[in-house]
Amino acid sequence: MRNWRIFMSLLAAAGAASGASAANVSRASFGKADGRDVEAITLSNGAGMQARIITYGASIQSLIVPDRDGHKDDVALGFATMDGYLKKPAFFGATVGRVANRIAKGRFTIDGKSYQTPVNDGANALHGGTKGFDKVIWDVVSVKSGPSASVTLRYVSPDGDQGYPGTLTTIATYALDEKNQLTIDYKATTDKPTVVNLSNHAYWNLAGEGSALGAMGHLLTIPADAYTPTDAGAIPTGEIRSVAGTVFDFRKATAIGARVRDASDQQIVFGKGYDHNWVVDRKIAAQPRLLVRVEEPVHGRVMEMLSNQPGLQFYSGNFLDASLSGKAGKLYREGDAIVLEPQMFPDTPNQPSFGSVRLDPGQTYHNVILLRFSTAPAR
Repeated sequence: MRNWRIFMSLLAAAGAASGASAANVSRASFGKADGRDVEAITLSNGAGMQARIITYGASIQSLIVPDRDGHKDDVALGFATMDGYLKKPAFFGATVGRVANRIAKGRFTIDGKSYQTPVNDGANALHGGTKGFDKVIWDVVSVKSGPSASVTLRYVSPDGDQGYPGTLTTIATYALDEKNQLTIDYKATTDKPTVVNLSNHAYWNLAGEGSALGAMGHLLTIPADAYTPTDAGAIPTGEIRSVAGTVFDFRKATAIGARVRDASDQQIVFGKGYDHNWVVDRKIAAQPRLLVRVEEPVHGRVMEMLSNQPGLQFYSGNFLDASLSGKAGKLYREGDAIVLEPQMFPDTPNQPSFGSVRLDPGQTYHNVILLRFSTAPAR
């Protein structure tokens, strides 16, 4: 009898351990937008990591990650309620498209026909126009628990939406596994030739979104030999310039704040800091490759971002001006977070030397982004 009890105790313990290691998903209301319900889907794993995705903008509303001592912080900027996203939109955690980044004057041409999307960044279009994918409610297609917890969302953008041709059906899947990896998988199809360049616009502070440390002490590594300089309006000039000997050289881990205000480089003056595209490669890859590594040395959190995309837009939070209050009840100030967007290069629709963001019927657009979280020892 005693041996039987021991056996049953061990069996129960094994079952509990197995359950604890499974990634789970839960759903809740997050408010309303345009008279429709907005959902929050929370993905959790056994290692203490948790991602909350809201259907408004297919956005990362929260990402809780343990530090080297096991303390958990939310490392993604955002608002505590739906009201914040509606009153002061700032692309926090959002899926941006149809075309992420900038299109000069909002104009592009397909097969000799010109198209115009709304300008919302000076004279240029930014992140899809005045009502891009960040400002619409996506439908929940499925949620799954198991070795990887996931939610799949869909948005159907009609022909002519924001001036873009073709009905575009976009699928966004967020998946969290037991290795503290969050995968963001974007796919899109169209019924007419169009242009597509999707990305995620999360603002990261690995010290915690309410931390007074900000993000300028983060150590950044970008394995890119070149970047695309811009004009004063943040539109690439067409040049692909070497990073060697410049403030854009992050091939070795460097604190972001070390050179972010270096006015000797006109590019820093134009962007009021970093707001540029790094050329990791010239083509889309068959498999995701490392685009950037970020380490926050005080708490030890490390984030590695991989993608199949050839470009990385790095923005150092230059326009956070303390007009927004986040989830921790703290004002977001300049340099409090950074944005890292895997994508094709800015203004590619008007710059054929950069490649192509054209999507034709029968083709599938694909951008897969892997966010791998770990910790580093104290320096």
